[in-house]
Amino acid sequence: MSKTKLFSKGKNNRVRLKIIVFTILVLMLLLTAIFANHLCPFDPYEQDLTIAYNSPSASHIMGTDAYGRDMFSRVLVGGKTSILSTLALVLVITIWGTIVGVICGYNGGVIDSCVMRISDLCLAFPGLVFALAVAALLGGGVGNAVIALAIISWPKYSRVARSQTLSTKETCYVQASIVAGARPGRIIVRHILPNIFGPILVTAMLDIGTMMMELAGLSFLGLGAQPPIAEWGSMMSNGRSMLQTYPWVVLSPGFAIFVSVVVFNLLGDAVRDCFDPKAA
Repeated sequence: MSKTKLFSKGKNNRVRLKIIVFTILVLMLLLTAIFANHLCPFDPYEQDLTIAYNSPSASHIMGTDAYGRDMFSRVLVGGKTSILSTLALVLVITIWGTIVGVICGYNGGVIDSCVMRISDLCLAFPGLVFALAVAALLGGGVGNAVIALAIISWPKYSRVARSQTLSTKETCYVQASIVAGARPGRIIVRHILPNIFGPILVTAMLDIGTMMMELAGLSFLGLGAQPPIAEWGSMMSNGRSMLQTYPWVVLSPGFAIFVSVVVFNLLGDAVRDCFDPKAA
């Protein structure tokens, strides 16, 4: 076996190992978020002013907040809100953006031109600034924050899906299907979607960390989750004035955001390396 083949095989093995390791870590995060209510050592919403701002200890490993609520329990429950909301957001914009992009790329014409101009309008403004404006119009709440980010985030996926559809549509097997009289829906499902799945998946995986930070940013600014709901961005906002005196109130949810974003980004990088070996 040549050195080139050995190197390629070794690189593929490393990519597979990375995907396995980071997938396990992501599954651990998801399971923790899903079963957060059962993992909490204390009621995350129970107040006890006699232990307010207690520093981290054996009984409260992340300390307590201004109302004496256990920070570790609130971080766990906050993960359920933050992580699941982020995944729902990414799922919605991925599906919607892909559908729009495939339809525009396959049909072209006036619909393609109109939708692409709308996407240009969405991309013309800084994403978070546009999301702030939309969230302010909709009002506070996790659901409205997700809607606001979805409105300004789908064009990225539509453009990726459209460009991939345009290139796939020109292939010999797609042209042969068209000549044979296959229906557009059958061509899209059997030939186009399987071939554009890789780039769409990579885009979605790499976007999870960004969406999580933007969702936390909206909550931090008061346009996302509203008290007393435990959500990492909202928790950091509520404790930001105590950063110098009681730092654990801010650092605990901040560390949770950091770990989650890093894990999802590393999994996204591994998935990208799998679908695009040249980038590895």
